[in-house]
Amino acid sequence: MKFLRYLARNPVSLFGVVILLAFVLIAVFAPVLAPPQSFQLSPYDTPRAGFLATPQPPSPEAVFGTTQGQYDIFYGVVWGTRTAFKIGLGVVAISVLIGTVVGAVAAYYGGVIEEVLMRIVDVFMAVPFLIAAMVLTALLGKGIVPITIALTTFGWMSYARIVRSEILRIREMDYIHAARSYGASDLRLIVLHILPNAMFPVLVLATMATGSMVLSASALSFLGVGTEEGYADWGQFIAYSRNWIVGQPGNPFQFWYTLAFPGAAVFLFVLSWNLVGDALRDMLDPRHAH
Repeated sequence: MKFLRYLARNPVSLFGVVILLAFVLIAVFAPVLAPPQSFQLSPYDTPRAGFLATPQPPSPEAVFGTTQGQYDIFYGVVWGTRTAFKIGLGVVAISVLIGTVVGAVAAYYGGVIEEVLMRIVDVFMAVPFLIAAMVLTALLGKGIVPITIALTTFGWMSYARIVRSEILRIREMDYIHAARSYGASDLRLIVLHILPNAMFPVLVLATMATGSMVLSASALSFLGVGTEEGYADWGQFIAYSRNWIVGQPGNPFQFWYTLAFPGAAVFLFVLSWNLVGDALRDMLDPRHAH
């Protein structure tokens, strides 16, 4: 109810939630909106209407038009929504798990353990994120799993730092001392008493990072080290438009559809997660309460 009351007072946040729900519906009903063909090995293999190099404008057969190589843009945008959710939620879930464990152990035990773990975090944070992810993806090969591994490998450190700082604050509170005096084990203290109260900032960061990870995955595909050729992935379809962003002389927007539809999908997806993250932060953090 608090969330609904907040949305009623904040139309921008409501806009973000509506966009995100629309993407959820598109992902759920992808087989209805863009039915896979019987000859496709996977529903994520985008059907093509031939092998012509020049993109073709929107038509009844391809409502968003086709890319170079005649991949159906509408099909790629619809099934790319599932790809975006798989990458975004998968990377963030694994990153939160790794970061929470590292941050909790470092903060709770302190001393040498904390020093070693946080120096490891510093080393990973010193590496340029996108470059490191691109190199690791190139080594692992193309596909959703290599992308997820690469983005997770260099994306968990912020969660570790936030969890550590929150636990350093919480572990000195009276109720923690009381639970410890009653003989609660370290594991019980961390899992049942400390972590639940330290996860609100993590939830906000994870929400905002979901869109960022999809943007990073799209960048990897655009650079040619992401998903396989023809895979329903927004970054892949933006890559197909790179030679057609500027049209013919006298008609610079001739191939606008090759970039507009997949680009709008990425933009709206990232925007929706950021707006939802802002809403969660305002509700969960009393310093931002209105």
